Amino acid sequence: MGRFRGGLRCIKYLLLGFNLLFWLAGSAVIAFGLWFRFGGAIKELSSEDKSPEYFYVGLYVLVGAGALMMAVGFFGCCGAMRESQCVLGSFFTCLLVIFAAEVTTGVFAFIGKGIAIRHVQTMYEEAYNDYLKDRGKGNGTLITFHSTFQCCGKESSEQVQPTCPKELLGHKNCIDEIETIISVKLQLIGIVGIGIAGLTICGMIFSMVLCCAIRNSRNSLRDTIISQYS
Repeated sequence: MGRFRGGLRCIKYLLLGFNLLFWLAGSAVIAFGLWFRFGGAIKELSSEDKSPEYFYVGLYVLVGAGALMMAVGFFGCCGAMRESQCVLGSFFTCLLVIFAAEVTTGVFAFIGKGIAIRHVQTMYEEAYNDYLKDRGKGNGTLITFHSTFQCCGKESSEQVQPTCPKELLGHKNCIDEIETIISVKLQLIGIVGIGIAGLTICGMIFSMVLCCAIRNSRNSLRDTIISQYS
């Protein structure tokens, strides 16, 4: 019985350690998603009328999952400390929801990459053509694109040179730069989502093992008491 209780205590502390790690991972996921959404190379695009909302869907899911991870991490600690089967069962359900959200984010980032890239490239080409038709109409939008992706024009930069970043050395095709930058960012989002999903599986395993161990411990204690009075 003492050896069984020792194993139960070991599993409980493993789950506590996991929940601390899970809470920290949730904080990192929120910071990561918010930095991608409001900082880095794409923050200026959100101020435009035709901002790439499709591109941001994965980030919104990621931030929401991160917030849920922080709450669930605290919730899991309470369940482990109290050795409550009900709380641990709810903890497992929450982890399952997070797992689904993170897998969705990862799959979206990898599969939806081409659609997101084409969407932003279309936005750029519309701004590019508007500028050529009316030098004042598309000026602000084109400057935003050139500043965000550190590029200038398409095959040539001569027609849109006034909108190009002054610090840019040489010519960079914006169509190519958009594809490269968004592809890298979406791959990174996908890797983070899949990585957190893998961590979530470990949490589900720990919670179920602890839940079963608590049930077996209580059944064993009950059988011992019954045998003493029978």
